[in-house]
Amino acid sequence: MEEIGYVATIGMFDGVHRGHQFVLQQVVDEARKRGLQSMAITFDKQTPSMLTPLAEKRQLISRVGIHRIEVLTFDDALRQMTARQFMQQVLKEHLNVKVLMIGYDNRFGYRRVEGFEDYVRYGQEMGIDVKQLPALGNDSSSLIRELLQHGQVAEAAQRMGHLYTLKGSVAHGEHIGTTMGFPTANIEPDYTLQLIPAPGAYAVRVSLDDSAELLQGMMNIGTRPTFNGQQTTLEVHVLHLNENLYGRQLTVSFVERLRDEQRFDTMEALKEQLQRDVLQTEEILNKNNTL
Repeated sequence: MEEIGYVATIGMFDGVHRGHQFVLQQVVDEARKRGLQSMAITFDKQTPSMLTPLAEKRQLISRVGIHRIEVLTFDDALRQMTARQFMQQVLKEHLNVKVLMIGYDNRFGYRRVEGFEDYVRYGQEMGIDVKQLPALGNDSSSLIRELLQHGQVAEAAQRMGHLYTLKGSVAHGEHIGTTMGFPTANIEPDYTLQLIPAPGAYAVRVSLDDSAELLQGMMNIGTRPTFNGQQTTLEVHVLHLNENLYGRQLTVSFVERLRDEQRFDTMEALKEQLQRDVLQTEEILNKNNTL
């Protein structure tokens, strides 16, 4: 039986933003034209301020229609491979790549000293057709990180093509919100290296334990200055839900920023602001179903 051949692309794909989606779609289309399978090659590597943990990255890549996602362990052996060695040992011999499609600024191999023309030459020697894709807009993982670090979650979502998401488990907090009639779930993120958006209040969508049902919520990121807090917390108030959420798994998707983190002189003033936040959150989420 003849071994399956692949049209492949390589990248970290952090955020799987619109630029990545363009590259992946080109791979799917090229594979269809050539009667081959499509493949995305990525790496099991957690980095500070990462946008998408591996499980989420897999889901987002799969949405484009890629047949196979190959995750390589970024160990010393792989890190020290030259581009030629990588193409020969990994792409040709291990993965049976027939066509390699790379983004306009993508480089790989030890110290990334080689470029596209080198890849083309190596490919000709090995029987791998190397194609370069054009740039699409100015979307980049770095730009999206910068937007999130400034709390611009709506603009980040437009550039990503999907909402920015955090996952975590609900831990016990100080129950301050409950005393004011706004019970909150204190979230401990599953991935400590994942980027947390700027402090402030946000309109969010929430799912419980990976349920497909999306609930409305508002999230506060910050130190709770009204109560002289010191540590940054991530607290979610799920609208119209009266359940004990301790120990549950929550997925929070950021839709829009409501306001900066604020210090209030009284608990009553904070409560009045939270009531306004709820109304604004409902208005935003009821009209925003685009992503």
